[in-house]
Amino acid sequence: MPARSSAEARRPATAGLLSIGQVLAKLSPEFPDLTPSKLRFLEERNLVAPERTDSGYRKFSAADVDRLRFILTMQRDHYLPLKVIREHLDDLDAGRTPRLPVGLDAAVPSILSSDRRYSREELIREAQATPGLLSDAISASLITPADTFGDDAVQVLRALVELQRTGIEPRHLRGFRASAERELGLIESALIPVSRRNDASSRAKAAELAREIASQLEIVRSSLIRSALGRLQS
Repeated sequence: MPARSSAEARRPATAGLLSIGQVLAKLSPEFPDLTPSKLRFLEERNLVAPERTDSGYRKFSAADVDRLRFILTMQRDHYLPLKVIREHLDDLDAGRTPRLPVGLDAAVPSILSSDRRYSREELIREAQATPGLLSDAISASLITPADTFGDDAVQVLRALVELQRTGIEPRHLRGFRASAERELGLIESALIPVSRRNDASSRAKAAELAREIASQLEIVRSSLIRSALGRLQS
């Protein structure tokens, strides 16, 4: 092994790593709500472990940035709570190949993939849908109107394509939006004690608690549907 040059010997161990500000500059175009407090909160939850300088400043590697992009995408587009994301990352760190929650494996092939944004035409083509079906989905409040759409919209529109083959149209699912609004009311009520403290850390904790509650509500909903299907088949 060749000897290190004097310049290399003097180079700090954190050379080439990114500061919090540089990480924000890289990720903010994709995640406009990302803040230093959010990054520190993710570190507190053991989802990312940046290096520290002798002065205590955080320094992030390229792998850290990819990891953050994965975490933020899972939160934004799939509403996964940090507990689920952390368990998935822990398995990856241990050399295992875990499956993501049902329905997400195809949408997120690897931790290094970044979220793709789709134009209206690209969304229709990707989901193998028709312009009319997308318009109906937006009218039924099943997909939020936007200039570009994420992977979540692709998954929903694909599901609507399959449902349409069985005679179920978006207009038949309008009650889903009302149900979601009722669940949101439950979540907002549960967040009142945390949201009273209007600081950045409390807002981050409230957002994470909301995802945790939503995840538990999803478990209850899925169980009720499975139970109803069991009665239907018996």
